[in-house]
Amino acid sequence: MNNKRDLTQGDIKKHLVRLTGPMIFGILGIAIFNLVDTYFVGLLGTNELAALSYTFPIVLTFSSLTMGISTGVTAVVSKAAGRSKPDELKALIFDSMLLSFLCVILFVGIGFLALRPALNLMQAEEEIIPLIMQYMTIWLPGLVFVVFPMVGNGIIRALGDTKTPGIVMIIAGTVNAVLDPLFIFGIGPFPELGVAGAAIATVLGRFITFGVALYVLMKRDKVLVFQKRKFQKMADNWKAILTVGLPDGLSRIILPVGSGIITGLIAAYGVASVAGFGIAVKMENFLIIVAYSLASVIVPFAGQNIGAKKFKRVKKIFQYSNRFILLLQGGLFLILLIFAPFLAGLFSRDGEVVRVAVIYLRIVSIAYGAKGIILLSSSLLNVMRRPLIAAAINVGQMFVVFIPMALLGNMWFGIHGIFSALAISLVLAGGTAWWIANARLNKILIQEN
Repeated sequence: MNNKRDLTQGDIKKHLVRLTGPMIFGILGIAIFNLVDTYFVGLLGTNELAALSYTFPIVLTFSSLTMGISTGVTAVVSKAAGRSKPDELKALIFDSMLLSFLCVILFVGIGFLALRPALNLMQAEEEIIPLIMQYMTIWLPGLVFVVFPMVGNGIIRALGDTKTPGIVMIIAGTVNAVLDPLFIFGIGPFPELGVAGAAIATVLGRFITFGVALYVLMKRDKVLVFQKRKFQKMADNWKAILTVGLPDGLSRIILPVGSGIITGLIAAYGVASVAGFGIAVKMENFLIIVAYSLASVIVPFAGQNIGAKKFKRVKKIFQYSNRFILLLQGGLFLILLIFAPFLAGLFSRDGEVVRVAVIYLRIVSIAYGAKGIILLSSSLLNVMRRPLIAAAINVGQMFVVFIPMALLGNMWFGIHGIFSALAISLVLAGGTAWWIANARLNKILIQEN
């Protein structure tokens, strides 16, 4: 393995900075996708912005499942890389990409079958549904350009390279930003497609990540090699990936489920409220980029060091990451208390839309540090082959705490009560996640000593 990609040696903080920096820019690229779409679609009107808000839980559901599979691949491949067995590594990578192809077929089929029932559950208004369908009938077939590169980038990260995926995602986000106004408003020779134009721009941006991921794996690193495989060995690798990836993906679905539930509750307050909530959630993904980045970095770092049986290094990076996230997100909370109206106003001129977005940002941002700890702890538990525990934390946060509190909060305090329930549930889950992950690490250290 390239020495720069060997995470089992060298200064931990330097590795943390080297790996996290590119990941921040990469996830920034993903955030750009969402924010740029939101900005330009917002210029079309409140109905169009609300339509994009209704698509978000559905899009996030499939993205969450894909991220779960990617996490499983990263965990398994990073451990194989730590064991320094090239043939085993190449076979595992081939099996991972084949699994991603099968997932694309499954996801697209489920997506078209479940689309209309999902919109009914979220109580989408009839006049909004045609706009939603325009977007989703283009986005769903484009899932091939979401799943393949996300799994491919997970493999690249597992090998210790976070720079390449980061650069690729930034380029893809930039392409999407350029194409959005061209296809949405019909500038120059481009047709005016409205909401459908936003979907086309997104798919084309994702196509870049697809092409580059294949090039890196097949040509640059030469780790993706087509080969004949015995089904049993392939099935064993799929089982190892899905043992981590499936619980992680299902636990990640908790977020879009929660988003869908909130959307359904807020729908009673009108289209403008749904649009405001959509803006706030898209901004939130941008505001917790560093937490997502650190959570992604922990997987290859912990995987390689666990494979090499260097558990103290894993403990240190977990401690450093938690402290940093709490300080950073605490600062962002203070900034949002003051500047939330200005930031929300960038995406809409509708007073009600902005008002709801501001309420969400000022209440829920107090729990962004806790949300970061949940992400970090879940990543670590997945690598330590405790994905069910990570999933249980997320399930508990959503179904045991948030939903009951949100229903009561909605009855007593309206929208403020819904958003407050979310913040409280995240704080409780964050404390629980940290305690469990830390206890598990201490147990492993005691056993090794």
